[in-house]
Amino acid sequence: MPRTLDSRPVISPARFAHAVLRTRHLEEAIAFYETVLGARVVFGNAMVAFLTYDEEHHRLALIQTSQEEPAPLGAAGLDHLAYTYEDMGQLLATYERLKEADIHPVWTINHGPTTSFYYADPDGNRVELQIDNFATEADADAWMKSGKFEKNPIGVEFDPQKLVERYLRGDPIEALIEQGSA
Repeated sequence: MPRTLDSRPVISPARFAHAVLRTRHLEEAIAFYETVLGARVVFGNAMVAFLTYDEEHHRLALIQTSQEEPAPLGAAGLDHLAYTYEDMGQLLATYERLKEADIHPVWTINHGPTTSFYYADPDGNRVELQIDNFATEADADAWMKSGKFEKNPIGVEFDPQKLVERYLRGDPIEALIEQGSA
């Protein structure tokens, strides 16, 4: 039976598959993503590595480049990759694990919709590890439209150790995700 195609409606993708980064430091980048994401190499050679941490055959590919100089700060291109954890405990446990591996965030900020830890890979590419601060998309949308986001679309920086201390003390999660609480 013949098929037809209707190209008029916009059909969004089913899911995000993978990202590809060029690197000047392939082995160091592999080690970084193995440590930070718990990724594993599914294929690699001297020029490329394909990594995954879940059911996808690869979530991240790293390609060795001969470019010696990093891109200028603020250059057009990818700003960061973001990964969401299930809850504050997972995010803070990851922060502690990475700190023990001498991997420290370059920026910690509560954006409002997320609580986020940014890390830089060996090439300076940033990786955001975050949690959603709202239980539902509707709650996040309401906050974004409330005027709070317009007043401060970047967010409020926080002290990650203070956040860990408050979490371990048992402070309510609702209090910990408030901007300015740490």
